[in-house]
Amino acid sequence: MKNKHYDVLIVGGGISGTALFYELAKYTDVKSICLLEKYEALSTLNSKGTSNSQTIHIGDIETNYTLEKAKVTKRTANMIEKFCLQYGLEEKIMFAHQKMALGVGEKEVHFIENRYHEFKELFPYLELWDVEKLKELEPKLVYTDKEQTKVRPEPILAMGTSTQYTTVDFGAMSEALASQAQKASDAITDIFFHSQVDQIKEREDKTFEVTTTSGEKYTADFVVVDAGAHSLFLAHQMGYGKHMGCLPMAGSFYMTDGHFLNGKVYMVQNNKLPFAALHGDPDMLAEGKTRFGPTALVLPKLERFKPGTYLDFFKTLNFDSKIVKIFWDLLKDSDIRNYIFKNFLFEVPFINKILFVQDARKIVPSLSVDDIEYAKGFGGVRPQVLDKEKEKLMLGEASINPGNGLIFNMTPSPGATSCLGNAERDLKVIVNFLNLSYDEAQFLKDLTE
Repeated sequence: MKNKHYDVLIVGGGISGTALFYELAKYTDVKSICLLEKYEALSTLNSKGTSNSQTIHIGDIETNYTLEKAKVTKRTANMIEKFCLQYGLEEKIMFAHQKMALGVGEKEVHFIENRYHEFKELFPYLELWDVEKLKELEPKLVYTDKEQTKVRPEPILAMGTSTQYTTVDFGAMSEALASQAQKASDAITDIFFHSQVDQIKEREDKTFEVTTTSGEKYTADFVVVDAGAHSLFLAHQMGYGKHMGCLPMAGSFYMTDGHFLNGKVYMVQNNKLPFAALHGDPDMLAEGKTRFGPTALVLPKLERFKPGTYLDFFKTLNFDSKIVKIFWDLLKDSDIRNYIFKNFLFEVPFINKILFVQDARKIVPSLSVDDIEYAKGFGGVRPQVLDKEKEKLMLGEASINPGNGLIFNMTPSPGATSCLGNAERDLKVIVNFLNLSYDEAQFLKDLTE
């Protein structure tokens, strides 16, 4: 070990932690950074390619984004593209696919048409595709039979593009961020694996002591926790964020037996539902097969496909009467109640495929039960935050910054897309707190338009 004391210590080696690691090393004069990762490699949890849809959520086809939100996400999403192009990662970990938002039925068609005209100025490359164009681009959306002789009876319309980068292996990008960080400067940039953080304590000299489950101790002037749902778990340990609880939402997927879609097809989002609408994506890690999903299910643990964390879930849920009220308010809405029940059934063997196919046929009318299989090992957990003060489910990222050299970040979708933008926010806080120099001009030149 080169040094047990660091200017900045980052907990969590996913896409969020490595993005900050990279930006600090590349654009500031920080002298030492440490990244502690719980497991044997970077991005073994939610940033892993099999745990998410591998989508750059820029805001053009995400129909639950307002125009104002799309303006923000466009900037941060473009940072992903800029980083990958800067290091020649296109066609290696970043790919261009066709993508669209599909409206089905009169109401949704009208919605798509209006949205296209509203968003066209922000995203000039968007096109409007009618049924005749969709026969060329995505024929399986149009026909109700596999022979492609019968056109679906309801009207359909899509807004989309075939000219943009759409897909990233965020796990591989985490590795690229960490690697480039260690090449970027002469600063100490240590990464330690098998380093699960057990406790963070503020010392009398206002620095922080970080202890791992193996007994290793590190100290730092500034600590950022980018550990998914465990960020709130560690914050609660220190007495921060007590007005928040964490509701881990597990997403699962179904995989087709072969090539079904040429690009990403998203459906119109029900704004009552705080979870992503079903969509279809060509999977870059599964030999070009199409992945449909995600489902959404409350999971009483903080990490998918890893042992334990059940007790951590109950501690982080921060259960009390206010949490009960949030749940009750959610379940009172029939749309949300039916959605939760249906997604529970999507996990039940034997009936799950039958029920799922009924929903997925809104995208591909000819899809049959024999065409798909439950994608074992695919999916992750998103830490949805419950705000006990406002008594509601929070949407988007949540960050706790007490102003004393600590930051705790919880980043459900689209946290991967926003990783470099979120890191920029934290970087500015760190620079001011530690009185570092920051080459903002170079940062903006490299990563923004």
